[in-house]
Amino acid sequence: MSISVKQMLEAANAVVTKITPAQAKEMIGKGNALVLDVRDAPEIEKSGKIHGALNVSRGMLEFRADPESPYHDKAFAKDKTVILYCASGGRSALAGKLLRDMGYSHVYNVGGFKDWVDAGGAIEKPVM
Repeated sequence: MSISVKQMLEAANAVVTKITPAQAKEMIGKGNALVLDVRDAPEIEKSGKIHGALNVSRGMLEFRADPESPYHDKAFAKDKTVILYCASGGRSALAGKLLRDMGYSHVYNVGGFKDWVDAGGAIEKPVM
């Protein structure tokens, strides 16, 4: 049985809580939060990223998040709050579900980078 992107997004949105930029700012302020940008490098080069965010493209997420992987990134820890975003919220929802499936329990989707910028969130400008 095949599954559509729409069905995958519905499943992801059912298990990954969507939060507002204001809620994300509050969580970040409490510390122990990993802000994760799952966009590809060319997107970040054009627009910048949330201040302090770690960029791990969607395609490398499993490898960076798994402590058993030789590509593991020590910024990932299952006791951290993980706040994800992408360009519009779709990839971050799918990435959030993947992290939940991998045992991360405090996973949130803040949606699109533009939402953060429009809410006045701090960003790191692209390097030209």
